[in-house]
Amino acid sequence: MKGARDIAKEAKRQAIKKVNKVVDHASDEYSSSRTYQRFQDEDDDYYSQPDGNYTGDHANDEEGSSDATEGHDDEDEIYEGEYQGIPSDANARDEPVALGQPLADGLKDRRELENERQADEEELAQQYELIIQECGHGRFQWQLFFTLGLALMSDGVEVFVVGFVLPSAEMDMCVPDSRSGWLGSIVYLGMMVGAFFWGGMADKVGRRQCLLICMSMNGFFAFLSSFVQGYGFFLLCRMIAGFGIGGAVPIVFSYFAEVLAREKRGEHLSWLCMFWMIGEIYASAMAWAVIPHYGWSFSMGSAYQFHSWRVFVVVCALPCVCAVVALTFMPESPKFYLEVGKHDEAWMILKQIHDTNMRARGQPEKVFTVNRIKIPKQIDEFVEMQTESGNLFSKVIFRIKTELHGVRFMICNLSSVISSMYYGLSVWFPDVIKHLQANEYASKVQRHNNERIEDFTFNFTLENQIHTNSLFINDRFISMKFKSVTFINSTFQSCFFEDVTSVGSYFRNCTFIEAVFYNTDIDDSKLINTDVINSTFYHNKTGCQMTFEDDYSAYWVYFVNFLGTLAVLPGNIISALLMDKIGRLSMLGFSMILSGISCFFLWFGTSESMMLGMLCLYNGLSISAWNSLDVVTVELYPTDRRGTGFGFCNALCKLAAVMGNLIFGSLVGITKAIPILLASSVLVGGGLVGLRLPDTRSNVLM
Repeated sequence: MKGARDIAKEAKRQAIKKVNKVVDHASDEYSSSRTYQRFQDEDDDYYSQPDGNYTGDHANDEEGSSDATEGHDDEDEIYEGEYQGIPSDANARDEPVALGQPLADGLKDRRELENERQADEEELAQQYELIIQECGHGRFQWQLFFTLGLALMSDGVEVFVVGFVLPSAEMDMCVPDSRSGWLGSIVYLGMMVGAFFWGGMADKVGRRQCLLICMSMNGFFAFLSSFVQGYGFFLLCRMIAGFGIGGAVPIVFSYFAEVLAREKRGEHLSWLCMFWMIGEIYASAMAWAVIPHYGWSFSMGSAYQFHSWRVFVVVCALPCVCAVVALTFMPESPKFYLEVGKHDEAWMILKQIHDTNMRARGQPEKVFTVNRIKIPKQIDEFVEMQTESGNLFSKVIFRIKTELHGVRFMICNLSSVISSMYYGLSVWFPDVIKHLQANEYASKVQRHNNERIEDFTFNFTLENQIHTNSLFINDRFISMKFKSVTFINSTFQSCFFEDVTSVGSYFRNCTFIEAVFYNTDIDDSKLINTDVINSTFYHNKTGCQMTFEDDYSAYWVYFVNFLGTLAVLPGNIISALLMDKIGRLSMLGFSMILSGISCFFLWFGTSESMMLGMLCLYNGLSISAWNSLDVVTVELYPTDRRGTGFGFCNALCKLAAVMGNLIFGSLVGITKAIPILLASSVLVGGGLVGLRLPDTRSNVLM
C-alpha cells in the first residue's frame, strides 16, 4: 500500500508537469499567432482534444487532483472543468528549474523586480483574454451593458439638468444676481472631485461596490434637492449629488471593458457611449415637457411651493434609481478580483459568465474548461518592499509618485481640449441664439412719449413697451400683466392695481400718488428710484413670481438642446461600427479635425436656423472623438490603475468644462471671432496630436 501511494504521488507530479507544459505552450503560441484555440503537446501521450476540451484517463484522475481543491480527497474523482485553484507552490518546488532556483525577492534589485512584474502582467493578460474568449459574448454582456448604460445615462442627465433648472431655481428662490451662476459651478466642482475619488476607490474596493455607493448617493441627494427651500441647502444637495455621479464614467467604462474580448471591446464600448446621449435627450425632452408648465405647481403650506422645475428634478433622478436596482443583480468584475488575489471569486464569476452565455445559445451542456488561474504578485507588496526602511512621509511620497507615473498625460491633455471646447461651445451656441432673439425682440419695442391716459381700465397684457414722461390719472389695472415693460419718469395718480403680474418690468424715476395695490407683485425690487406718496399695499405677493406662459424663448432653449443632442445619434452609430475597423486613433484624430473645420463655418452664421444647423453638425462630428478617447483611455491603463487614471482624466474634463463655460460665456454678444478661431485651432491641433498616441486596437487589457 505504501508503494502504491508513492507511485500515485509520482504520477501526480508528472501529470502536473505535463499540464504546465501544455499551458506554457498555449501562452507561447497565443503570443505568436494571436488566435484562441486549444493546443496539443506533441510529446504528451496522456492528453488529446478532439472536442476542444482536455480528455483522457490521466486528465480526469491525476491532473484534476490538487491540494488546493476544496471538498475532495486524493482518491476523489475530479471532473472536467472543475476548479483546482492556483498552481501550488509545493508543486512548483518539486519541478526541476532549467536555469536554477529563483532568487528570493530580497536578493533582487528594483529593475529585476519590475521586469519580472512586467513579464508576469503580459502573461496574465494573455491568460485572461483566453478565458474571456472561452466565456463568449452573449446574454451576460448585454445584461451588464444595459445596467451600466443606465448609470452612464444618469451622468448625462446630471450634466444637463443643471443648465435647465438653473434659471427657474434661482428665480424661485429669489437669488440675487451676485450669487447667480453658483449652481452650475458647484455641481461641476462636485463631479470633478467625485471622478478622481471614486475612480481611485474602484481600484481598491471594487467596480460594482463603488458604483453602487456613488449612484445611491447621487439618487438620494438629487431627490432631496427637489424639496429643499433654501438656496444654500439646495447647493449643498446638488454638490453631493454631483460628487456621487462623478464616479459613474470612470467606473462604468472600466467595469464593462473587463468582461469584453479584444475583438468586441471597441465596438461595444462605443455602443455604451450612446447612453450618455440618451441621457441628454431624456433631460432635454423632460425639461421641454415639464418646466414651462407652471400650472402643475402646488402648495404645501403657506410658504412652500412645489413648482414644476422641482418635478423635473425628481423625474431626472429616475435613471439613477433604476441603475442602482439593476446593479444589485450584477457581479463584481472578475479581472479586479484576479488583480487583488481573490482567484476563487474570480473563477466563480467567470464560470457564471460562461454558463449564462452558453444557456442563452442553447448549449447548457458545454463545460467551462478553465480549472487553474494564475494571479499576479500584489503591487502593494512591491511598494512596501521598496519603502520598508523609510518613514511614513517617504512612503506617502513614493505612493503618489507611483500613481502619477501611471497617468498618461497625453490622454489627459486631449480630454481637457475636447471637454473645454465641447462644453464651451454647448453654452455659447444657445446663448448666441438667445442673443439673436433678444436683439430681434428689442428691435420691435414700442415707445410711447408724453402720453396722458385718464379714467381707463387696463385688463390686457402690455408687452415690450417703453413709456417715457407719461401721466396716468384714475386708471385701473385689473387682472393684467406687464411683460418687458418699462416706465420712465412717469406719474400714477389715484390709480388702482389689482391682480397684477409683472415679468421683466420696472418703474424708473416714477411717482405714485394715492395709489392702491391689491394682490400684486410690485415691490421695491421693481420700483427703482421711485417715490410712493400716500399709497397703500394690500395682500402683496411675496417671493419671486415665475411664469413661462407665452414665453417662447424657454421652449426654444429646450428645443435647441434637444435637436443638438439628437444630432449625435448618427455619429454614435458610425463610430461604433468603424471603431474596430479603422482604429481608435484615426477615429479620434479625424473627428477632432473635422469638428474644428465645422466650427470655422460658424463665422457665416447670421440667423437662428443657420446657427442651429451648425450646432447639429458640430455635435455629430465631435461625438466620435469622445467615443474614441474613452476606448483608448480604458485600454492604455492597467487594471490596478484603470479607475484612477480614467478618474483623473475625467476630473480634468470637468475642470476644463468650467473654464470653457467661463471663457465662451463671457464672449457672448461681444464677438464671434475669438470663440470660433480658438475652438477651430485647438480642435485641429488636438486632432493632429491624437494621431500620435499609441495604437491600442490589438492590445489585450493589462
